[in-house]
Amino acid sequence: MKNILISDKLAEAGINYLNDQPDLHVHIQTGLDEQGLCDIIGDFDALLIRSDTKVTQKVLQAGKRLKLVGRAGIGVDNVDLAAATEQGIIVMNTPDANATTTAELAIAHLMSLSRHLPIADRSVRSGKWERSKLMGAEVAHKTLAILGFGTIGRIVAQRGQGLGMNVIAYDPFVAPEVFASYEVESVGLDDLVSRADYLTIHCPLIEKTRNIIGTQQLGSMKKTAMLINCARGGLIDETALFEALKNGQIAGAALDVYENEPPANSPLLTLDNIVFTPHLGASTTEAQVAVSVEIARQAVTFLNTGEAVNALNLPRVSAKELKRSQRFMNLAGSLGKVLAGLASKPLQKIEINLVGGAAEVESRPVAVAALIGVLSDQVSTPVNRVNAENIAKRQGLSIVEVKTHETEDYLSLIKLVGHHADGTVSLTGTLLGGRQPRLVNIDQFEIEVIPEGTLLITRHEDKPGVISAISTVLGQAQINITRMQVSTAENLEHAMAVISVSEPLTEELLQQLCALEPVYKAIQIKL
Repeated sequence: MKNILISDKLAEAGINYLNDQPDLHVHIQTGLDEQGLCDIIGDFDALLIRSDTKVTQKVLQAGKRLKLVGRAGIGVDNVDLAAATEQGIIVMNTPDANATTTAELAIAHLMSLSRHLPIADRSVRSGKWERSKLMGAEVAHKTLAILGFGTIGRIVAQRGQGLGMNVIAYDPFVAPEVFASYEVESVGLDDLVSRADYLTIHCPLIEKTRNIIGTQQLGSMKKTAMLINCARGGLIDETALFEALKNGQIAGAALDVYENEPPANSPLLTLDNIVFTPHLGASTTEAQVAVSVEIARQAVTFLNTGEAVNALNLPRVSAKELKRSQRFMNLAGSLGKVLAGLASKPLQKIEINLVGGAAEVESRPVAVAALIGVLSDQVSTPVNRVNAENIAKRQGLSIVEVKTHETEDYLSLIKLVGHHADGTVSLTGTLLGGRQPRLVNIDQFEIEVIPEGTLLITRHEDKPGVISAISTVLGQAQINITRMQVSTAENLEHAMAVISVSEPLTEELLQQLCALEPVYKAIQIKL
């Protein structure tokens, strides 16, 4: 008999599915604090939750029989994923079960803004009849701009096309053929915001996307444009949005998510040209049923067969093989992060070449580690050995694995070649003494770099004074240079520098470096 504890409210359909299974006992007890959960969790094989239950390290350690934590929904911020992995407990979620519901809310906000529905409702309730004042606009033939083209963004695109809208989208992590398959025009961020009649956001909140819509973007939008956010608070600079709405830089906005929830005392609440909902993205009967039934099915499948659907932390190879491959996996992960940082366009294909001693280990864990490095800063879902390939597939990214047992310069090498619309970028790494990771080649440049910390990579003219100028800018900003390697390449008039710095640079400081006349490009990569 397998025991399942449900500690948050799940839809009845999911509970009924579990109760219909043989050899399965379901216990429901909600409202448990950490200690209360610790007191009973030891009797259960699986724990099914939503967002209220906090699955801490203490809870996981108390779960002596616990094999699975299942989240009915996508976010697992309330689960200590590292501790679960350490305890050998699978954590799974249902990432796509509420996608349609969230997409439909965005479309509902679009229509509401177009026809001033909340204002019209209040007007009629107050005894007014302001038909001329509430003149609306058709959405047909208008431009629907989608920031983020994952599962939800793609559903929004299809709904917009059904309304006769012209759909454009921006997502630097999705390959061109994915946009083409949805008949959606792929554009840059600047074009997206300037062309938008309706701009709707559907990207994750990560370091690169925080305040992705700020003063500059709002200032370049049409004065008639509408902005919609049903994704995550923090994607829009709310101070900049307040000024833009107050000063008429854009016509209106609709928010379902906020920097602080609830948005008490926000100045946005004083404006008439913005519509609010209280984080209702997943709040439909259908979505609640979908996530509950889906996590119930996934839990039963895992307990009966060991197959972990949508698992976030399950290794796919034996512990023995993982141990043999681990040093190469660590190197490949670092190379993947550097590759993603250097690619000028979304990667479409990655070749993973294992050479010499590296070819003696299982290639798939090493290749997946490289994928994890490439994807880890691009999506909000934790990327690991279980979900990396599925995420890559959704992004339109394919991988090719190659083994070569013969090598000349080093005993073992890992070479990554990333293909994108503008060409390729290649990296080679090795393990000095079989243990110490090194990046030894970037494109045509031979350069030995320890892949750790924050790396500043520049392309610049090959002439005296350039490194001094870069060092001066960093010194004035109190940024310490811990290591520096500079390389030139035959038949090229420019050089490359890879600089290890004591702390990450601000975007302003990066732009200051790029403004130096001899510097063509400056990027930073955090490892």
